[in-house]
Amino acid sequence: MEATGTDEVDKLKTKFISAWNNMKYSWVLKTKTYFSRNSPVLLLGKCYHFKYEDEDKTLPAESGCTIEDHVIAGNVEEFRKDFISRIWLTYREEFPQIEGSALTTDCGWGCTLRTGQMLLAQGLILHFLGRAWTWPDALNIENSDSESWTSHTVKKFTASFEASLSGEREFKTPTISLKETIGKYSDDHEMRNEVYHRKIISWFGDSPLALFGLHQLIEYGKKSGKKAGDWYGPAVVAHILRKAVEEARHPDLQGITIYVAQDCTVYNSDVIDKQSASMTSDNADDKAVIILVPVRLGGERTNTDYLEFVKPLYFFLPNQCALGILSLEYCVGIIGGKPKQSYYFAGFQDDSLIYMDPHYCQSFVDVSIKDFPLETFHCPSPKKMSFRKMDPSCTIGFYCRNVQDFKRASEEITKMLKFSSKEKYPLFTFVNGHSRDYDFTSTTTNEEDLFSEDEKKQLKRFSTEEFVLL
Repeated sequence: MEATGTDEVDKLKTKFISAWNNMKYSWVLKTKTYFSRNSPVLLLGKCYHFKYEDEDKTLPAESGCTIEDHVIAGNVEEFRKDFISRIWLTYREEFPQIEGSALTTDCGWGCTLRTGQMLLAQGLILHFLGRAWTWPDALNIENSDSESWTSHTVKKFTASFEASLSGEREFKTPTISLKETIGKYSDDHEMRNEVYHRKIISWFGDSPLALFGLHQLIEYGKKSGKKAGDWYGPAVVAHILRKAVEEARHPDLQGITIYVAQDCTVYNSDVIDKQSASMTSDNADDKAVIILVPVRLGGERTNTDYLEFVKPLYFFLPNQCALGILSLEYCVGIIGGKPKQSYYFAGFQDDSLIYMDPHYCQSFVDVSIKDFPLETFHCPSPKKMSFRKMDPSCTIGFYCRNVQDFKRASEEITKMLKFSSKEKYPLFTFVNGHSRDYDFTSTTTNEEDLFSEDEKKQLKRFSTEEFVLL
């Protein structure tokens, strides 16, 4: 009888903490972000300049965007539509219990896993939909700035706490339905895009069956000594994402793989081997690859010299520009943040980074149903943060569609790294050959053990070196 009473107290405590986290992490989105009309805005390789909003799409050289491949119209609505179309993954509550724990929410500990999911989601968007794709209903979702955050937070806290006490779950009625959305499409191509849009989001659902959902990522993390409720750093998340993609058996995902750099070095032959692994006499196609590079942008604090690596350093030569990493269209973002908080960095303006924030607790959405709501997977409001506040530990991601694309990207990034490096050594490097040619032990794995011994040692080292994320 005493044990039963203790269990009830523990359950009530868990529900109260969940409701409290729901209120605590509902505050984060309710702030306005201001953009300058006098400086270009870069978002994952696309350049916007609001000063020339109603003018021709070719911007003057003094605008700061000097390479035609990266220049588009300066319309504010186009920027908003592009930003909102990126997939946003945040804290969730009342999802199915994580195996081996009593947790039904990741509030307070899952932010780096969420930012990793967002980076992977952007890679999958490039793979299946392309960089030019935007969600047709992006501008129809509610902007959080139009609502009083105080009344919203109080209502949400009250509703969540009452639902927790009664054991009921509140489900939000979809405001944008699949039938309504598909009805707007004029051709099969647009309908196909919407199918893949939903499919990609469903892969990140908060259920044990979702391929890249929190439950699966935590399972892979257990192989490196992590468990639900632990802190995950950007480098550890990079390896977990690699394992998740390698183990995915969905037919649509057999044409993509992930490579994680070793000690800030990308070994070109290792990448090409991964891309060519499925090539046979019957299948001549090479794989796309997402390259993840865990780095440190300084010691205890971020070295401001690396600012030129993240954002462009412009020259006065015609059509010449040393592009920052977030200016490259094949960049899929950065898993980073500031001390005690993890963010997904997707762009910048001046010396500020543009990011999506996972620290916003939302209700569980069952993505297994045909007509699940999409609005909570798209962020209505971009946020900005000074580069100087960025924690030095982060993971940078790139997407390359095939081997030829990888070779071109490695050459471009190498040139950029040389331009932006004021020291003898760049932030990371691309080298010819395999890692084994440089006395690195092979990191092959077997079915019983998802991480090799070398990988486990590397992951433990990452875990002890990285900052604690909340």
